[in-house]
Order: sequence, then structure tokens, then C-alpha cells
Amino acid sequence: MLLARPLLLLPLLVAVTLVGAPASAATTQAADAPAAQTIDRIRVVVNDDIITESEVLARVDAVRKRLTAQKVALPPDTVLERQVVERMVVERLQVQFARSLGLSISDDRLERALEQVAEQNRKTVAALRDELEQEPGGVRAFREELRNQLLVQQLVDREVNGRVAVSDAEVENFLTNQANRGDTEFDLSHILITLPEKASPEAIAQARAKAEDLHRQLVRGADFGQLAVAHSQGQNALDGGRLGWRASGQLPDLFVEALRELAPGQVSAVLRGPNGFHLLRLNDRRGGSATVNVTQTHARHILIKTGELTSAAEAARRAADLRERIANGADFAALARAHSEDIGSAANGGDLGWMNPGQTVPDFEKSMDALQPGELSAPVKSPFGVHLIQVLERRVRDVSHEREIAEARRQIHARKADERYEQWLRQLRDEAYVEYRLDAGG
Repeated sequence: MLLARPLLLLPLLVAVTLVGAPASAATTQAADAPAAQTIDRIRVVVNDDIITESEVLARVDAVRKRLTAQKVALPPDTVLERQVVERMVVERLQVQFARSLGLSISDDRLERALEQVAEQNRKTVAALRDELEQEPGGVRAFREELRNQLLVQQLVDREVNGRVAVSDAEVENFLTNQANRGDTEFDLSHILITLPEKASPEAIAQARAKAEDLHRQLVRGADFGQLAVAHSQGQNALDGGRLGWRASGQLPDLFVEALRELAPGQVSAVLRGPNGFHLLRLNDRRGGSATVNVTQTHARHILIKTGELTSAAEAARRAADLRERIANGADFAALARAHSEDIGSAANGGDLGWMNPGQTVPDFEKSMDALQPGELSAPVKSPFGVHLIQVLERRVRDVSHEREIAEARRQIHARKADERYEQWLRQLRDEAYVEYRLDAGG
């Protein structure tokens, strides 16, 4: 009930920046574009949907500006367009599938996401809207693109992340083997040349030859980011192949073994994995574990929920009445069992057990932290309702082992989710009807 649940965003959403028009801006900008002869041309048919020439041009322009800002050397325009088109096809397939499942994003959820984008760009929402209005398509186009990103996030949570389980045995095995891996984190970039399922010997040889050719170019000093944008079939290709910081436990053993031998700036040999051939560049590494001491609080509470039947004022009044009864000698635990609407803790007399910082929602935690052991709070409002909080005791504890277990579970889940996502996307793409009407630059 009280656990804080921060918004987890896909890389696609995190990458929303104020450069260029979003992909869906094309339909909005069509009436204003000077090259009218290109606006309505169909570039790709994706099942029963289409991607137009203007959509592609808008996305290419946005990607070009972003890569330039990141100082990634750009490939030829036709190569960049080809990569962008394929990415747009995959995105469109995911949106279609999400809608076929009845998934949707409410306007309230969209507004919260817009606020988050503003915060990420260190702007007010009003300033963000003003700046977006200067882009082709304006705020309306940006909101539609953001809605699609959130829809894809919801879909991936359902079809990928929500279906990945991590057993206690996997965690135990991970921690046992962690001594061999170490706790190093790697900042890396990645080029992937994929192989289809049941690839023929000829297809394998062709993919290997391409990877080996890219490796020779990199050894001779070619720009890794430029080659990734032009040739990689990985999900981060249009970011110059940049994967960012990854803990060793998030990476396949194949990657970890190769990265251990590299100095920052070096590129691995061609690596053969289950889904194709890989090239890695180590950008940086870091590591080292330390003792983690935190102040834990043992508390209990009574919750009066707010909603259609109980207003915030009524909940606060009821909580105040209960507080007065406790102050006059009534038993907190007995009142919690009788009146608290937090089902999880009510049966235990409102006892929440020992809690670490960040484990509860901010309003609750701020009020709890202000209390001394034995002290009872005034009614406290939170997103769940109105609480009475009593701190029972506090302690300082080394939670390194608990953090290790939690981090192990997170890394295992991330690695398995990445693998499942790649397989799921490949299946989605293979089962789709995709017809390319125009070549890049056509």
C-alpha cells in the first residue's frame, strides 16, 4: 500500500529532447510544408497503416540534430534514412499491437509525462509548450508522439517486463558467481549485426563478413558512432550504439569477458552471440562496493482512505478522533485493527515493520522522519488517504547484503528482459506485413 512506485521510462521516452520535430509531426505539418509534392507520398505500408514521406523526413531531421548535438559523425543521408525508416516500422508495429490489446493512455497520464519531460529539460511546462510551438507540428504533434511512447512502454511492461521472473535460486547463483565477475560497471557502445532464426550457412557467413569489415574499419580509426548509426541493427543504433552504464550482471558473459580485456576507448573483436555478431567499444569502467549504513524506522499507522464515499475533510476528522482516543489511553493496535483501511498492516495492529529511506511515499516519510520514538503524528495526508503515524523505534543498520540481493535481482531481470525484448520484437517484425513503396531518398 505505502510503497513508492517511481515512473520507469523506456529509453525512447528518456530520449525526448527539444530538437527537431517528433515523428508524428508530419501529418500536422503537411499543410505548411513547402515541398507539397512529397507530403502525401507513402513510404512504407505497415499492416493496415502507412508511414508517409513527410513523417520520415521529420524523424530524420530530428535524429540528425540529436546526433549532431551528441557529436556523433553522421553517415550518408540515404543510410541514415534507411535506419530511421526501419526504426519507425518497429515503433509503428508496437503501437498497433498495443491498441489491438485495448491499451490506452489517459490525458491525465499524458499531462504528467509532459511535466516530466519539462523537468528533464529544466523548463517549466509553459516554457516547454512555448518552445514546442516553434517546432513543426507544435505541441499537438509532440503530445501524440509522447502518447505513443507511453503506449509502447505500457505494452513492453505487459508483454516483456511483466513476464520475466527471477527465482531465488537465480539470485543465489548470481551472488555466488559475482566474485568471479566482480562488481564492475561498464560504459559501452554496441554494434549488432543480426541473424535470422535458423540462418543458413551463407547468411551466417555474410553477417560475419560484414562484422569483420566493420571491425577492420574501426581498427583503422573509423568513428564507432557513425558506423553504429549506419549499420547496427541494435535498438540503440540511432544513438550511435551507445548503451551507457551497465552493471556486469546485466550483460551476457560473452560481453563481460571481452570488456575485461579492453582499456577505455578500445574495441572488441567480433563476438558471436545467439542473435548475431557484436562489436563493443569500452568507453569507461567503474566499480567498487562499500558498506551501506542507513537509518531504519519501525513504525505503525492507521489509514483512512479518501474517495467517492469519504472526502479528505471527513477522513481527517475521523483520524483526528482516533488520535484523541489514543492520546486518552486507547490502544493503538486495537484501533488499527478496527479502523485502518490498509489491509496489509491492519491485521498486525498497523505495524509496518522496519523501513528503509525511500520505501514509503514522500508525504508519509517526511512526517514519519519528524517524529521521535513513541511520538504520535497529527493526521497526515498522502495519495492514499489520511494517516496517523507512530514511530516505535529507530536503528542504524548495514544493509549492504540486502542491497546486494536487490541489485542482483534487478540485474538478472534487466538482462533477461533485454533478451526477451529482442526476441519479441523480432517475432513481431517477422509476422508483420511491411511493404516499402519508396527507397531512401526516392
